[in-house]
Amino acid sequence: MLKTYKAKIYGDKIEWETDVPKILQNDKPLPKSNSNLQFTKTGTQLHKLKKSNMNSPNKKIKTQTALTLFLFLFGLANFTFAQTNKSDEKAEAVLKRAVEKLGGEKYLQVKSIVGRGKFSLLRDNTAISYQSFVDVIVYPDKERTEFKQGGVKTVQTNTGETSWIFDGAAETIKNQNKDQIEGFKRGIRVSLDNLLRGYWRGKANLTYLGKRPASLGKRSEVVKLTFDDGFAVEFEFSDEYLPIKAIYKRINADNEEIKEEDRYAQFVDTQGIKTPYIVDHFANGQQTSRINYETIEFNKSIPDAIFAKPNSAKELKKDLKL
Repeated sequence: MLKTYKAKIYGDKIEWETDVPKILQNDKPLPKSNSNLQFTKTGTQLHKLKKSNMNSPNKKIKTQTALTLFLFLFGLANFTFAQTNKSDEKAEAVLKRAVEKLGGEKYLQVKSIVGRGKFSLLRDNTAISYQSFVDVIVYPDKERTEFKQGGVKTVQTNTGETSWIFDGAAETIKNQNKDQIEGFKRGIRVSLDNLLRGYWRGKANLTYLGKRPASLGKRSEVVKLTFDDGFAVEFEFSDEYLPIKAIYKRINADNEEIKEEDRYAQFVDTQGIKTPYIVDHFANGQQTSRINYETIEFNKSIPDAIFAKPNSAKELKKDLKL
């Protein structure tokens, strides 16, 4: 993430014009000048972006002055980065091994997914409905899912903050409500791809939680993402670094805390990428749904037009063709 710290220098004093880390708030005298300096911090490096005069008698800043300030800030920036952005090496190592297991660079280079299969709702361990689906994802935040049951189609589309839904039974197109949009955003946060492809970086902290008992006497590796607003999700990986599950909590409409899990199974090598063809969802220990993919295609060309809200419901009656 690009960060810019702007300051004015008067004689041997520096006056920050933007909020800076405490470690940069130093009273150390600087060489005399009267200029406006702007710097940007990228990782552990600090680069000078711009130098401009401030209508003072001194029209030029000495090279020595600029260099002194640059080195002063560079040294402090390195220390600040080490203090405030310390990464969890064990957690990063788990992610690296998992990415390698799923396909390495091929996995990381996935830009879009088209999945087709069956979606079922369950209650008391019994399926109560089945729907076929076509799910189109363009990373990081575009998704269009078409469900069909008994010849009736439902289309749910999200593109960041813009979201709409088509109800085939009523033949209406509406904007999604707040809860539906929040559900989509939560889905991105807890997704395996969001974790392993790094879309969370700059928005959450990654930590290693250690090992946890798994099936058949085995133990899983556990990492945790904690987002800036406090929302957290844990991911478990097998001793072979295959993803097992994602675990998180949410508050329902009755203000009750619900523990949710997405469990991954039946990994299939598709285009050199191992991907789970079954995703089971659990709420408070009870299975509520299953996604069962029949086919998956990676990096298929997806036109932006399929995410745009149509003017007429008639446009959505035909099957999606890519």
